[in-house]
Amino acid sequence: MVKNSLISVITQEEKEKNSGSVEFQVFNFTSKIRKLTLHLELHKRDFLSQRGLRIILGKRQRLLTYLSKKNKVRYKKLMNQLYIREPKNR
Repeated sequence: MVKNSLISVITQEEKEKNSGSVEFQVFNFTSKIRKLTLHLELHKRDFLSQRGLRIILGKRQRLLTYLSKKNKVRYKKLMNQLYIREPKNR
């Protein structure tokens, strides 16, 4: 279920050509986050996976912050494609 919704966003050609782009990195982190979330629903006491999830969430958040400062249009488009909520401002 999760894989099918993410595969349609980035094709194989784009994956090989733009593997270092911010969008691709956020896409990769998002797929890892969704896999870990599903894993943690079954294994609630897996603390190492929880730590890994928090690390990946932080990395993705830093990349999204960078993208929002550099290019708002690409940021909004990526947020809508990956169904990521806007962060709350403090």
